[in-house]
Amino acid sequence: MTFDKNHPIIFVLVAIIILVVMAQSVFFLLRALKRAKQLGMDKAKIKKTVISSSVFTIAPAISIVICVITLAKDLGVAVPWLRLSVIGSLSYETVAANNALSGMGLKLGDPGLNLNASQFVTIVFVMTISIMVGLLLAPIIGKKLQKGLISIGKKDKNWVDIFQNSMFIGMIAAFLGFVFCDFSNVFKGDTSALIPVFVMLSSAIIMALCGLVMKLTKWKWINDYALPISMVAGMALAIPFTAWLG
Repeated sequence: MTFDKNHPIIFVLVAIIILVVMAQSVFFLLRALKRAKQLGMDKAKIKKTVISSSVFTIAPAISIVICVITLAKDLGVAVPWLRLSVIGSLSYETVAANNALSGMGLKLGDPGLNLNASQFVTIVFVMTISIMVGLLLAPIIGKKLQKGLISIGKKDKNWVDIFQNSMFIGMIAAFLGFVFCDFSNVFKGDTSALIPVFVMLSSAIIMALCGLVMKLTKWKWINDYALPISMVAGMALAIPFTAWLG
């Protein structure tokens, strides 16, 4: 039997997991509404909060759909749908999948890439197990880290900001390494290594422009849609960049 990354059985298994997650969300939403009524919160305020939260989930949802479409070509629809519906991001999932594929001598986006069952399971295993490390570490070190930050903040609040910003920059630096990992090939005549660099710079410029427009116009809604706008624009610009740089 030929392996199919979009087999109905995979969709059924993924749908079951996502339904469980959605059920948890509905459960805690109902509990929150019940508790809000017990506290005597204004019903109009509760309704406004629920509606505004629902509306502003559209922005991240657009980003998720883009990510699913991006990964669907090589990994099928079901697995990216699962990974990005529960916990994950395009940057992480792409790096994890590529790392697994590199061990097989393959790469995401390779023409004619057709994964067999063993390769597919290996990729899914790497993507899933790797992201679970954060979930397992959070209850172990999360409380101690929070206490440490509170202790530092009492002495000097500036050091808390420095520490948090340093961790964020460290995370960004890890992904920048992925963008520039093939940059040395440019000196060998392979200009295709410039494609991810140009896409990153274009997305960053568009994100900055969104911030500028928001500042000048006071349109706060742009803050929620700046990410999907920059992502869509960056992916669209990747097409002419690829045609130009090969």
